[in-house]
This record gives sequence, C-alpha cells and structure tokens, in this order.
Amino acid sequence: MEASLLQSVWLWIAAGYLLGSIPFGLLLTVAAGGGDIRKIGSGNIGTTNVLRTGRKGLAAATLILDAGKGAAAVLLARHFAPDTNMDVVAGIAAFIGHLYPVWLGFKGGKGVATMLGVALAVYWPAGLVFAVVWVAAMLITRYSSAGGMAAAVATPIPPLVQGNYSHAAMFFGMALFVLVKHADNIARLRAGTESKIGAKTDG
Repeated sequence: MEASLLQSVWLWIAAGYLLGSIPFGLLLTVAAGGGDIRKIGSGNIGTTNVLRTGRKGLAAATLILDAGKGAAAVLLARHFAPDTNMDVVAGIAAFIGHLYPVWLGFKGGKGVATMLGVALAVYWPAGLVFAVVWVAAMLITRYSSAGGMAAAVATPIPPLVQGNYSHAAMFFGMALFVLVKHADNIARLRAGTESKIGAKTDG
C-alpha cells in the first residue's frame, strides 16, 4: 500500500471507527448463550452490563477487548503511518465508533474501557492515571459509573502538567463524551437511586 494512502486521515478515521464499533459485549454474550445484552439491565453493551449476566469471565473479556480495540487502532496507525498524527486520529475514531457503532443504530457503549485503551497507547502516563482512578473511585464509592467518570476526567491531568497540551485537549474532549454518555447515571447519582456494583439494576 502506498505511503500516501497509509497517511490518509480518512483511511485511519474509517479503520479506527470500524474497529471501535465492534460490539464485543453483545457478541460475547450472544455467543455464550446469554442473549441480547441490550435487553438486560441498562441495555448497555459495556462491561458493567455484561456483568449482570452473572458471568464474570465474559465481563472481564469485554473489558479487555473494548480496551484492546482502542489500543489496537492507535498502535496499528503508529506502525503503518509513523511520524504522523494518525495514531491519535485512529484512537479518537475508535472511541467514537464504540460510542456510536453503525451496526447498532449508533447506540453503543459509554466509552470508559475504550478510552482506557486509547489513553494507554497514546500517552501511557494518562492511561495509568485513568486505571488507578477508575479502580480507586469504584472501590470507594461502589458505583461503576462514578469510577468511569472520575477516571475520564482525571486523564487529561498528566499531559497537562507535563505541557503536552495536544494530548490534554484530546483526553478532555473524550472525557466530555464519557460524561454525556453517563447523563442518566449522573441523574440517578444526584437522586440517590443509582445502584451500586453488584446490583442487578446497576446502570
């Protein structure tokens, strides 16, 4: 493939989006005989809702694969289009693909795991902060949604502190999408009706 094509923004937008739009949570639960995950709990295709099936292995696999597709998009672009910004382009596209997959009528996940994968691949200190804050916030609050949102909001801090403003802006934008996708969770948290980790109605 010619170098000019490999460095095409549109190529990596398409590749990243299509990779990110693979609904692993849905595919895994269907393959395991668990039915359509969109008809269980909150109807979300992410890790937390897969956990409601009672199959922790499937939930773990969903987490790894959703994070992995974000990281894979970045690393593939970095390998085939080095010394360009195509890795960032592909990472953002994969994140958007997870949130709004064409295969599911643009109704996808909330982006937490995929943002983690992108962050680790693009700028690993940000990914590390994401992971630590995510786990710590969930352990403290027992709310999956609170953990994910806190992690997303914390992610721009490492690049911002180190003067890497382009990556800080990227993660800030992704965090905004995560917060928008958690609008219902935010409303339930404010009302005191959000279910804690392990509850079958947890959103």
